[in-house]
Amino acid sequence: MLEKFLNFTRDLYDPTASGKFIPLHEPRISQREKDLVQDCIDSTFISSVGEYVGKFEKMISEYTNIPFAIATTNGTSALHLSLVALGVGQGDLVLAQALSFIATANPIAYCGASPVFIDSAKDNLGMCPEKLEDFLKKETMINAQGVCVHKASGRAIKVCIPMHVFGHPVKMDEIAAICEKHHIAVLEDAAEALGSFYKGQHVGRAGKLSIFSFNGNKIVTCGGGGMIVTSDPELAKRIKHLSTTAKVPHAWEFVHDEVGYNYRLPNLNAAFACAQMEKITEFVEDKRKTAESYRQFFASVGTRFIVEPANCRSNYWLNAIQLESLQERDEFLKASNAKGVMARPIWKLLPTLPMYKGSISTSLENASFYEARIVNIPSSVRSC
Repeated sequence: MLEKFLNFTRDLYDPTASGKFIPLHEPRISQREKDLVQDCIDSTFISSVGEYVGKFEKMISEYTNIPFAIATTNGTSALHLSLVALGVGQGDLVLAQALSFIATANPIAYCGASPVFIDSAKDNLGMCPEKLEDFLKKETMINAQGVCVHKASGRAIKVCIPMHVFGHPVKMDEIAAICEKHHIAVLEDAAEALGSFYKGQHVGRAGKLSIFSFNGNKIVTCGGGGMIVTSDPELAKRIKHLSTTAKVPHAWEFVHDEVGYNYRLPNLNAAFACAQMEKITEFVEDKRKTAESYRQFFASVGTRFIVEPANCRSNYWLNAIQLESLQERDEFLKASNAKGVMARPIWKLLPTLPMYKGSISTSLENASFYEARIVNIPSSVRSC
């Protein structure tokens, strides 16, 4: 299978058979990005004040059909600001996935809170609603103040962060309903899911807040960059205030009314992002065509290719396959990378990392199964 895969992937990404290195996911950059960045430079507004920041926010709001968007320096800062705005603080607990990128968990620690790790679903790499509900039923209670509390520790659980792994939407309806019943706010980590739809609507609409990332390896990039989206005007106003060092508007005075954060996206990055967003539809369609080619190929060789869940339309940010064992996974990774076709394993389970060892978690049999078998394969946009 490996040799067939290498030949197939080179035909997809290197039809001239020149043998060049094929990365996992590289940005697609045209003259348009250069023109808008130059325009930004010429305006001299290259920091967090400038017209492109507002344009970028408007483009994301219109594309996702979510009323309010606040641009930040990256997806991690977007998660941090969101948690602060939702009232997460010292000693609280936050529900998160065991199988996720580290940036899902780190902002919880920034707030002085601790993660509670939930297993993956059997049929989806995202958070398992059944495991989530079982944990909440057995391990928590609603106190007199209407707050969900972990019975064993007495710590409040205020937020749940489901993450759309590789752009494949989690079961948001089920997760949102469970969290509502237990008085827990939902913060969607859609860092990888710009261009993905759940039951006909763009991801990011089920939670009180949702975030996107525009890191260099994302489907749309500006080198870094993040975005918080919400339908709540008061939350949007507070988050924008927090992102600009909590500075009270004034013609000349420097008045700050609380601890704020210097998390506002620079105009220079936003200009680049605006050019990228002009091509988001073409990017997604290109990646879906690549995913379909992979699906057909792996079906022919008897290997599972990770496809979009039912009732979803995924952006297929990173294509992934499931191998038979940890040994087969490692052999595949070693051989593929040695041949110049980049492949990567899925992340290590977060509660196995030194800073999160000892965290509260559900049983993690599904996440452990995927950790040992999932591999990402080249997924760049090919023809736009």
